[in-house]
Amino acid sequence: MRDVKLIQIFEHHIAQKYLKRSGLAHAIAVAYHAFQLGREHNLDVDIASKAGLLHDMGHYTWYKNGKWDYELYKQNDIHAIKGAERAHKLLIRLGENPIKAKTIALAILFHTDSFLPSNDIVRTPLQQIVKWADEKDEEKGGMHHYRTIEYDRARNSIIRLDQWIDEELAKSY
Repeated sequence: MRDVKLIQIFEHHIAQKYLKRSGLAHAIAVAYHAFQLGREHNLDVDIASKAGLLHDMGHYTWYKNGKWDYELYKQNDIHAIKGAERAHKLLIRLGENPIKAKTIALAILFHTDSFLPSNDIVRTPLQQIVKWADEKDEEKGGMHHYRTIEYDRARNSIIRLDQWIDEELAKSY
């Protein structure tokens, strides 16, 4: 039994604000990749999918002279830190198990090394999966954040992923 489903997260106004800012199509794709990778590696697909969906909710769009500046973003980015905090607060507010909320927040924190001076992090299996899921959907120059998806299609995709998670979790009981 899950305390919070993806659809509850998706429909929350705070999630909507930040998911749209960072790219809703990308967030959903990463949630699906995290589900698949979690299943392949015998991890909790619910936690993996939630971390995948929320992994970029700390994004800030870096513009220079009215244009997206990927280099400026890479130099100044702390989206993983901000996203981990926002996701944790949102999940707790929605009633997520506090241990799961912290696990998800840490997976978001370590999904990238863009805010660190070096890439010598030793990640947990879940943290590694969220990193891989994000990388599977990346496009050159951060363009994956600008793909679009219609709201109804996005919502239906989230509902379908919730069903898959429920089916997967039912197998383990």
